[in-house]
Amino acid sequence: MALAGVSGAGAAAAYATQGAIGGTGGAGGGFGGALARALEGGTQALRGADADASAAIAGQGGVTEAVLAISRAELALQTAVAVRDRVVAAYQDVMRMPI
Repeated sequence: MALAGVSGAGAAAAYATQGAIGGTGGAGGGFGGALARALEGGTQALRGADADASAAIAGQGGVTEAVLAISRAELALQTAVAVRDRVVAAYQDVMRMPI
């Protein structure tokens, strides 16, 4: 299953410009660094949603803020799942390539 609009050469060029996985292209750079920052942002959204929901239940916060924070956290989780699915599909495509 190929990604729509992404060629193998384009993916290789993007990978080459980002450096190796793990961020060897600089302090926190590269694909690994970008992925780590995205995961940290998602984690922060989940923590914020939990805090806002707890405050709303305790009567110390607004329900609107809690609903918005929970929606942001849900969107972050859905994005992480979609990225994971694409990475797994790409890995499976690479493993099926003839040598």
